[in-house]
Parts: sequence; structure tokens; C-alpha cells
Amino acid sequence: MLLAIDTSAGTSVAIVDAQGVVHAERNSSDTRKHAEVVGDFIHGCIADAGCAVTDLTGVVAGMGPGPFTGLRVGIVAARAFAFGAGVPVLPVVTHDAIALGETEPIVVATDARRKEFYWSTYEGSDAAGLPVRVAGPALAPASELAASVPNFDHFQLRDSEPVLASNLARLAFLLREHNRPFAGEEALYLRSPDITLSAGPKRVTA
Repeated sequence: MLLAIDTSAGTSVAIVDAQGVVHAERNSSDTRKHAEVVGDFIHGCIADAGCAVTDLTGVVAGMGPGPFTGLRVGIVAARAFAFGAGVPVLPVVTHDAIALGETEPIVVATDARRKEFYWSTYEGSDAAGLPVRVAGPALAPASELAASVPNFDHFQLRDSEPVLASNLARLAFLLREHNRPFAGEEALYLRSPDITLSAGPKRVTA
């Protein structure tokens, strides 16, 4: 079984077996309380599923795209839990999980705040049932989404809320089963954090 965690939008945690059966899932649409709820969600899902930590074979981490502050909470939680449990972290692109199971050309757009969207485009799924991403993830102003996505009219826009951790787990099982590469270790923030360190010492004036 896999434990999956995603905080690219709200917070979602799930435990899913190799057949795709969801044994437990907890979700919150709150985009500001990831750190407050993610630990309780993990504990609650393990209790709801009636499984032991030793039953888990990996921890799936949603790597975004997502805002810096929220996204890193889920990634850190996944890595910390996996380290303690002695199981691997399986990083996946969150947009790929949203597109899982789609057969038509779609564009996945998720809220990036600041009147912007993260977007990715897909040409359905391949023979293994894995989504075929053709562009993205990328960032665009909400008012310019259609102009920013190449060949926008070719794709159907998908409502991506909420992001479900159970889909991340199903994606991870397929990637592992078909020996496909997982996402990289770097989170897909796609822009700099709101707060950055200054380049040098602050000037002091009298």
C-alpha cells in the first residue's frame, strides 16, 4: 500500500492499495492550514485504513506545481514520514495525477493565486493508461491563459479541484508497474517565494 500526500492546493492524504482501492482519504480545501492538518490527516488515514506503518511500501509526494509555502509542507511531510518508516519517496507531478484516466486532449489549470494559473496540456493516455503530457507545467496570468497555452482550442479545460491524493497513489502504482520515471526531486514552484534573502548587508543610515 502507498501513503500519498499532496498540498499543491488544499491538503489531501490517502492510503491506496495496488489494485487502486482507497482504504482511507482525508481532504481539506483550506489553502493556508497545510501544516496544521497534514500530520492529523496522516495519522487519521492510517487509523481509518486499519493498517500498520509496516504495511506501507512507499510514500507518494505531490511535487506540484503549487505555491511555495503550501507545496513544501506536503513534500517535507512525505520525506520525513518515509525516512521514519524506511520506505522510498515516490515523487509525482500533481497535474499528471489530475489528468490520470483522461482519454481526450485536455488542459489542466490549477490556481496559482495572484490571479495566475499553473497549466499543463495532455493528449489523453498511452497504452499503459498513463497521461501523455505535451506541454507544461507552466505559469500564466488568469486573463491570458488561452493566449499562453499553445493550441488552446484543441483542448478541453478540466476542473481540477480538489486535488485528490488517491489519484497520486494510483499514478505512482502505474509508473512503478511500467518502469516509467518518477518526477524529479525538485518541487515545481515555477516562481520565486514571496520572501527572499537580500543580496548583501543592509545599509545603515544615521
